[in-house]
Amino acid sequence: MKAIKFISLTITTLVVAAFFSCDSKSKGKQSTASVPKIDVAKPYVMPIVLHKDYPGYLQANNIINVVGRVSGYVTKQNFSSGQYVNAGDLLYIIDPLVYENEVNQAKANLKSAEASLDYYENNYNRMLEASKSDAISQIDLIQAETNVRTAQASVDNAKAALKTAEKTLSYCYIKAPISGNVSTSGASEGEYVNGSASPVLLTTIYNNNPMFAYFNIEDNQYLTMKVSSKNWDSPLPQKVYINMQEAMFPMIEATPNYISPYVNLKTGTLMLRAVFDNENSDLKSGMYCTVSLPYGENDAAILIPDASTGTDQLGRYIYVVDNNNIVSYRHIKTGEIINDTLIHVISGLSPDERFVTKALLKVRAGMKVEPINQ
Repeated sequence: MKAIKFISLTITTLVVAAFFSCDSKSKGKQSTASVPKIDVAKPYVMPIVLHKDYPGYLQANNIINVVGRVSGYVTKQNFSSGQYVNAGDLLYIIDPLVYENEVNQAKANLKSAEASLDYYENNYNRMLEASKSDAISQIDLIQAETNVRTAQASVDNAKAALKTAEKTLSYCYIKAPISGNVSTSGASEGEYVNGSASPVLLTTIYNNNPMFAYFNIEDNQYLTMKVSSKNWDSPLPQKVYINMQEAMFPMIEATPNYISPYVNLKTGTLMLRAVFDNENSDLKSGMYCTVSLPYGENDAAILIPDASTGTDQLGRYIYVVDNNNIVSYRHIKTGEIINDTLIHVISGLSPDERFVTKALLKVRAGMKVEPINQ
């Protein structure tokens, strides 16, 4: 009986031992099989030009307000709102009748003054001859000479009045001072404008080609550019780049041509202006844009794919794989995007380290992985 119990106990022990042995082997296999294969790579190291982006706005290179300077009814509006007009094109006609009459009156006054001048000149010449034989007194000769001078002054005044009347008449025919697109009209046909009292705004012309882009940079950024510039007298780069944030408008090259001579004390910034061609006037004055300003170079910049980074409350992060193939979570300081896909790593990653290139959601800090080098 004791022998039977001993045999039964031994069998049970062997079964349990076999079970734990199989379970241990199974766990070992599962542990080996659970190490994921993860794509890793080392960062690119290459020279880049450093840029900094600033908000900016576009402005036409020439904006002219067209005003009415005489009073009267608008008898003609010769354009449609938004139309492109050429310099010299007739835009408005203000009823010219009153001003034509003033011109005619000024012409008549001039003729009268010229006739008086002829009379007094002839009279003076006769008296001058008579004075040689003492036929008239010296006082009469002086009076005749004075009359000539007075008549000459009257002629000069009449000529000036005629020029003024003709100039005023020309204000009735309002022409475009520059080429460009006109805004809406401030006066319709048949409307009375009182331009004699004060000039009345009728429309505005925008010359959008070339176009200006204005933006502001920090004063310390200006000093950085000064120090790094090869030309101390002109720290402005040769080109800046205008981004309209729209796919239909590719990056636009613009040439800086103005920097403010002073720093705005309220903002600590300087205004810069760049000019670029806008041949078809697709871009309009007042549009907002982003201006990319080259300010330096980095001969050995560390670059990684932008898609290999994640973002949390503390900023950008990546997963780094060490020599033991253990993943660590690390925040990095980043700069600008290069060639639309690579991001400049300013700090947090060395050129010899490996980082996880994709499938960031499949890894976590402390995990052991099987790296696949790319």
